[in-house]
Order: sequence, then C-alpha cells, then structure tokens
Amino acid sequence: MKHKSQISYFVMMLLVASVLSGTLLSAESNSCGPGSPRNKHQWPFSCHSIWNRPIGSKAAYIPAEIGPSPWVSAEVNYFIITTDNDPVVPWYFPLNWGPGRCELGGKLLGEIHVPHNLILSDATPTKTPNNAAAFLAPDGRTLIQMNPLTRCEPGGPVFGHPTPGPEDIYGPGITGGQGGSGLSSIGGTIRLGELLPEAPPIRHALKLLIYAHKYLYHNPPGYRWPAIRADAYAFNPDSRSRYGGSNPNLVMGALLAIPPDVTAETLGLKTIPGKKLFEVLQDYGGYIVDDTAIDTHNIAIENGVEEEFLATYGYTFGGTSGDFFDDVNQLFQALAIVQNNSESRKGGGGTPRRPLAPPLEY
Repeated sequence: MKHKSQISYFVMMLLVASVLSGTLLSAESNSCGPGSPRNKHQWPFSCHSIWNRPIGSKAAYIPAEIGPSPWVSAEVNYFIITTDNDPVVPWYFPLNWGPGRCELGGKLLGEIHVPHNLILSDATPTKTPNNAAAFLAPDGRTLIQMNPLTRCEPGGPVFGHPTPGPEDIYGPGITGGQGGSGLSSIGGTIRLGELLPEAPPIRHALKLLIYAHKYLYHNPPGYRWPAIRADAYAFNPDSRSRYGGSNPNLVMGALLAIPPDVTAETLGLKTIPGKKLFEVLQDYGGYIVDDTAIDTHNIAIENGVEEEFLATYGYTFGGTSGDFFDDVNQLFQALAIVQNNSESRKGGGGTPRRPLAPPLEY
C-alpha cells in the first residue's frame, strides 16, 4: 500500500536538496584543490565540507584533557547505494533502542529503496549499536540517513530515527544519523582500503566518540557548531548517562586535532595503522559526534573495515591490550581542541596543512 502523503513530502524534500546542492556545486567546484575528480561514493561531499577541510595554520589549540581508556572500539557506519531496481519498502520509527527495534507500531516515516537482502540485526541486552546509516537514493545524490538502522528480515521494512532532512552527496554533508550530535552518518567515516599499508594518507577528518559521562561538559548547551544538538539525556540528573565532564570546551561537535609540535616518535607509536591515524588527526582532526555510553575510545569506520583490518594486520581494530590499543590511547591523549573552528574559519583558518580536496566527479 502506498502512503501518498508521506511519499509526496519526501520526494519534495529530495528535489529541494538537489536544487540547492546544484547551486552549491557550481559555485564551489572552481575553488577546489588539484587532482583528478573524486569518486563521490568513496570520498563524498564538497571540497569545502567540514569533513574535507584540513586544519589551518591559525588553529588555536587548547587542552582536551582526555585520559587513557581501558577499551578501544569501532563505531560501524553503513553506506548503502540503491538503484531503481531495489524494492521500495516502508520506513518506520523504531519503538525501542534496545531489543525490539523491528517491532511494528512506530510512525511510518515514508518509503525508500532498499536492497532485498540487506539485514542489520536487532539489538541485544548487551549490544545496542548506533548503526548510523546513509542510503544513496537512485538519483545518485540524495542521502537518506537514519539511526539505529535495523532490518530483521530480507524484503522487510527498515527502522530508524529520521534526521533533520536529506543531504546531498555533492553538498556540505553536515547533518545525518549520529544521534548525539546530529552529524553525518558517513562524513568522517574511515572507508574500506584507507588503513591498508599501501594506501595514501587519509584526506578527510574523522568521527570520534568518547565516554560522555566521563568527558563531555556537564552544563548546557552541550554542543557547538557544526553539531546541531547534544544527547536528550545530557543534563538529566536521573540518567546514568548524563554528561559529567569538567572541561567546558569538550562538547558535541568539538573539532579535536593533534598539535603540530607533536610527532609520531614522541608518542612512541608502534603500528602502521596507528601512524596513519596520527597523520590524519594532525592534518584534519576529528569531530566528537556521539557518546560511547561506556568507557571506551571509539573511531567511526565503514562496515567491512574491521574484517579488512584483521585480515591485513592479524589483530583486531579494537580491544583491551596490544600495540594498536596502546597507539589509539596515545592518540586520544594527544588530542587538543581547535577552539577557533567555526563556520567562517573551518579548521581554525589560515593556510591549510594539506591541499583542498579535488572536485567531485559528476
């Protein structure tokens, strides 16, 4: 059964996003960096997007005061490219964050193209992943984002909280399915191949998650640009997850980076992927996008990167010990807040540490 009112509104929003991003693309494509056009699926968003903007020479660094964590883990994001041949299925608001994400009864949000065999399992009492996800619509540019994406059976409906509106893969790509901050589901995500030994340096900012109850500032508003919110429980005195940090500058949306006077040698980094992460965190930094809800340092990666990482290096991306665990803890402790990052001074302003991203392919 077609729910025409929801579909008509959704299609209208997609058209508006497409028109606006077309204007943006034509205005920005002439001021991008050198190089062959980028593949939008692998390296998305405008060359002036927050995700693609290097740290600038005028960046003002202040202490982040992040300590070591007993656990290092991954935030898995999902990017699903769809076509007109994929079935159209209902999209519902989930009734539960824990088990029961696929229970019917929530609001119908619309209908979207979804590959028939896509499955993301229900939550369990001990595992409630954020599952921030972005579907690229068949038009090749509109991103439909949600969290926690769940689908319990092939061909069935999908469940996930909606985001403020559609984003264009050619546009700024700021908002999306990271629930704590409202930031992008795929901007800042480490993609397949980017941590391989032979891969070139990563040329985009990362998405970072920390334990909000321990680190994020305990008073409102709890976020700064480019984030559009803090968690709903952030300042609830009755919540076990309420923010409890003492640093007023460490909030959702804060841009963190390793200052230029720090080196991989001074940090004693031991692993190839650890050194790759050091390089990108110094040149591009990473945005605080969500709460880990437990004491762990967390980096956002694309679905499949964990398996690729293990097959390549022989150890897991996360864990509680080992050389890579030590490296990630050193990196998080070395991070500082780029206090003057703003919409008019992305990365702190001044000369970028690296060339701007090349234009996107059409």
